[in-house]
Formats: sequence, structure tokens, C-alpha cells
Amino acid sequence: MENEITITVIDQNGNTHTLLCPLEMGLTLKDICKAYELPMEAMCGGMAMCATCHCFILSEAIPLPEKNDIEEALLSELFTSNTTSRLACQIHLTAQMDGLSVKIAVD
Repeated sequence: MENEITITVIDQNGNTHTLLCPLEMGLTLKDICKAYELPMEAMCGGMAMCATCHCFILSEAIPLPEKNDIEEALLSELFTSNTTSRLACQIHLTAQMDGLSVKIAVD
């Protein structure tokens, strides 16, 4: 479908989920994970205040927006973050992200 992308999400237990993501709704990666009831806490509701939607980007070839200062600061406070870490609430899904693979970070 033209207005839909597919992403793959690996949860904290190693289970792989294939998600069909509509683009016309302006969803974030956090929104679609919550819609599929995946185990992503996202306590602040997507305001980049808690880092409980921390995930690792597994697809290096998929273009993502740059991290803003707030996201960089939150990720720098986590013991488990690395160079592929992102906050799912800060990634708005676009057509260019078709095929994206991510892994939800363990708390």
C-alpha cells in the first residue's frame, strides 16, 4: 500500500514483530509500538522527558532525522545507550523509513 510502511520491532524478549504503519496519521515509532501493544513503556506520552521508549536502530541504511539536544541529553544519561540509541517518541514515521528495524531496549 502506498501510504503504509512496514517496520520490524524486536521486543525485550527477543520476539520479532512486523508492523504495518499508516503514514497519513503522523505517528511516531512510539505511537505505532503502543498501537500494537508492544512492551514499550513510554511513560511521558512522547514528550521526550523519560527515555522509557529507548530503542536501538538496527537498520543503518534507513535515513532518520538527527537527534535534537533533548534526545541527546536523555540518552546520555542511560547506562545502556550506544550510538544506535534513539527515543521512539522522537521518530516520526515517513515513507523513507520503510523496512526500518529496531529493538526495544531492556529497562
